[in-house]
Amino acid sequence: MSQLPSLDSLNCFAEAARLLNFRAAARAVGLTPAALGQRIRQLEDQIGERLFHRTTRSVVLTEAGLALVPYAARALGSARDCLRAGRGEVGPAPMELVIGTRHELGMSWLVPMLPALRAAQPGLTVHLYFGSGTDLSLRVRTVEIDCAVSSTRITDPKLDAVRLHEEEYVFVGAPALLKRLPLAKAEQAREHVLCDINEALPLFRYWRDAKGGIDSMQFSAIARLGTIDAIRHRVLAGEGVAVLPAYFVGPDLKAKRLARIMPKVRLLTDYFRLVFRADDPRRSVYETLAATMNEHPLQ
Repeated sequence: MSQLPSLDSLNCFAEAARLLNFRAAARAVGLTPAALGQRIRQLEDQIGERLFHRTTRSVVLTEAGLALVPYAARALGSARDCLRAGRGEVGPAPMELVIGTRHELGMSWLVPMLPALRAAQPGLTVHLYFGSGTDLSLRVRTVEIDCAVSSTRITDPKLDAVRLHEEEYVFVGAPALLKRLPLAKAEQAREHVLCDINEALPLFRYWRDAKGGIDSMQFSAIARLGTIDAIRHRVLAGEGVAVLPAYFVGPDLKAKRLARIMPKVRLLTDYFRLVFRADDPRRSVYETLAATMNEHPLQ
């Protein structure tokens, strides 16, 4: 790759092209005429073309010089913008981020928050990706998305996170189902279907591992439904019981469409996190986003 021309040489050329007088151009850039002439020759040598026709009476741009004028001006303007940006005089640079989240949280919480995120980070354009916990973490790791809101615990050393809202959970069922088939004792679980996301039972563990929770509960069946929205619909229909995020079923509990099961047990809690790659240089951007997210309650 050939060496790039110096900004000093481009500046000398630009002034000479503007004034068409080497002595006047030398004064404009604070050099002697000889030093300015040397810079112009260095630039011509790099390009491999003459930039000026010079006589004792006149200085005229060649075709190559005429072609170079707008590009030299653009390069010098960009260099000045670099200085201004480094001094914080031009505001934040435009930035695009892809934020991953699960569908329910994205629709109820992140989508309404988009104007606030843009206000907190002027120039920021946010794109959303919907997926599951493990899928989101993998896509952040492989740089398919920039960051993700997830309650999945981070064990990958290539990932880092900023803590967001605490996530509380409740063990719930439809009142009609619980009236017909009570669930107040461990042995009564045999009459019920447990709904969860996958075979690892990531939601039920918040009950199972809590103080007062029952590790040995045996259900008649496990329904793996993939998303908390699907679980909620099945539980509302009286087709199973489940542990679900408190924010997600709060309206259902208030309207008595759902009821708590064994309410004296205090379930474990977790935290939503804004997850990003540990080597991502935009940590300050993510911290600002996280601060804005924490100003908006889960819904």
